[in-house]
Amino acid sequence: MELEKVMTERHSTRAFLEVPIPREALDSLLFLSTRGPSAINLQPWEFTVVMGEERQRLSRVLVKAMRERNISCGPDAVRPLPEYFMDRQRKLMDCILPSLDKETDFQEFINEGSCNFYGAPAGIILTIDRAFSKSRLVDAGIAVGYMVLAAHNMGLGTCPIGLVTAFTEEIRELLNIPDEKNIVIGIAVGYPDPDSPINRTISERAPIGEVARFY
Repeated sequence: MELEKVMTERHSTRAFLEVPIPREALDSLLFLSTRGPSAINLQPWEFTVVMGEERQRLSRVLVKAMRERNISCGPDAVRPLPEYFMDRQRKLMDCILPSLDKETDFQEFINEGSCNFYGAPAGIILTIDRAFSKSRLVDAGIAVGYMVLAAHNMGLGTCPIGLVTAFTEEIRELLNIPDEKNIVIGIAVGYPDPDSPINRTISERAPIGEVARFY
């Protein structure tokens, strides 16, 4: 029952306290994240952790690139999505909008926030070697799932950020990530701001009947 409570209250953090995370806590978080399973124990995930002033410097570069190139968060679909997917996106907007200032544009909040890791004191860039096929992205996703739950159990908040993959060259240059590594996703990590309305929003999940079939 405790696990069910944790899973149902789990949601992304989009407002963080300006409190540094101790190195020991980050070490523990990565240790727990890498307990996840992977195909034939390949453990393809690799993490670059950026903190403090370096995280802020990275964010300034990402925000500048995002504005100059007019890049925006989106579903990254290769063809038009069925309406039920779009309905889920609209429900997310309906959930978040009441917690934002009336002057704040939703898309701008998401785009700027993503590039700024929503103000979190630490950002984690997950990479895998180009030697792996896209199948190994499943393993990377499992590691992120473990990270999200482990962070929650440690009193930390997280927000997985896909928009960073639009700025791979900038990230490579600033963080010395080799060309043979694919940048998969970023994760904002920090202590959630308990007074922020955005952190009290919990997005709706589709009923099991919509996402599962039984034979």
